[in-house]
Amino acid sequence: MKRRILIKVLALLLGLIALSMIPSLFLAIADRHEQSIRAFLYPILVCTSGALLALLLGKSSQVFLNAGDGFLLVSLAWFLTSILGSIPFIVTGVVSNPVDALFESVSGFTTTGATIFADVETLPRAILFWRAMTHWLGGMGIVVLTVALIPLLGVGGFQLLKAEAPGPEKDKITPKITATAKILWFIYIGLTALEVLLLMIGGMNWFDAVTHAFATMATGGFGTKNASIAYYNSAWIDWVITIFMILAGMNFSLYYRALQGKFQDIIKNTELKVYLAIILIASLLIALTLLPKYNTMAEALRFSSFQVASILTTTGFATADFDLWPSFAKAVLLVLMFIGGCSGSTGGGIKVVRHVVLFKQAGNEIRRLLHPRGVFSIQLNGRVGRKDVVYGVAGFVFLYLALVFAVTMVVTISGADLVSALSTALVTVGNIGPGFGIVGPSQNYAHYPDYVKLVCSFAMVAGRLELWTVFILFTPEFWRR
Repeated sequence: MKRRILIKVLALLLGLIALSMIPSLFLAIADRHEQSIRAFLYPILVCTSGALLALLLGKSSQVFLNAGDGFLLVSLAWFLTSILGSIPFIVTGVVSNPVDALFESVSGFTTTGATIFADVETLPRAILFWRAMTHWLGGMGIVVLTVALIPLLGVGGFQLLKAEAPGPEKDKITPKITATAKILWFIYIGLTALEVLLLMIGGMNWFDAVTHAFATMATGGFGTKNASIAYYNSAWIDWVITIFMILAGMNFSLYYRALQGKFQDIIKNTELKVYLAIILIASLLIALTLLPKYNTMAEALRFSSFQVASILTTTGFATADFDLWPSFAKAVLLVLMFIGGCSGSTGGGIKVVRHVVLFKQAGNEIRRLLHPRGVFSIQLNGRVGRKDVVYGVAGFVFLYLALVFAVTMVVTISGADLVSALSTALVTVGNIGPGFGIVGPSQNYAHYPDYVKLVCSFAMVAGRLELWTVFILFTPEFWRR
């Protein structure tokens, strides 16, 4: 029974991804680009047919997936989605190497923003829009979208959301998990639409506004210009994207709290306060460093805050080649790569809340040395936190750093220098995109051999799924269940 349900859910998911190709198909038809038409038409026909067949087979009696089913299904979903997403790159001929196509697709869906293209401005509009769409779908979570619809198949979806959603704790915000998924998507769509409008007011055409809004709200980073956001040289566009990157890096459940009028929950949120403080302090520090380079403090803040928001939220946009900035500014950005956005956001990385938990626990350990008989606990949002959260955070951070160091070692085998190798590992595991050295904001990943791209693809998916979902599949205990 469960095997059939898993197949039906995966068929529905691939059907949804195929339907998301329709706008790209329309663009291909409008541009009369035959290769692009075939690249999107065939997957749409095949996958939507499979999804319709899954729905026509009828709604099963209510089946609830356990944790193991959720981990397996989410991992398979991201694997199959990445393969489906790579097909347009190959069929259109913009990529000849299947590994490159897979890397670009994985980078898109995981909202990493690392690319193998040196010149994106020569790509067909249909492909540029598809790259942005992979971001937008992966940002809120393709599985979260599926969760909103799988009641059609008679499947309980909490284990799917638990396996896919980022952060140490999963906030359902409503009693019904499908209602939660729908609310999150409505908020996501609303913020995206608002950003599109503001970018068009700032002078972007509708195509660039939509693609950049998709990439911003997903904290992705794929753009339509080789110079990224620097191409527009507009303070309005810079500040709009900066603000929306910050909004995308916040926990989306807080927006629901705001709609309910529960502003006290927002004010008391520990992670949000630390997140905003990090942005403010880092922006000021870098702005002071950049002041000799720019004319005024306001202009220095414009560039520093943009890059701080881009790196912290793991978006990956650039308004300047920060690899050429002073060493102190780059050091601050490097620290931000180890932090990431808030839990429950579209951002990647370790997440702010985990750093808060470890910082508070470190303080408790110091106090315990002074008062051996004392009883200490951490507090989050004005409430005492659970001890198992501390253990989970410690385990996650260790596994995260272990993966970063492992990927670094693999990348060095290709001949990359240590800074570039470490940077590559950080930005792929953390889903950031651009880094330093040969993967800086003006560079790309095409020069890496295929085995490095495959390892980085695995790192991107593992980082996007918070590590546990992927690594649990490598344990013998999972397969003995």
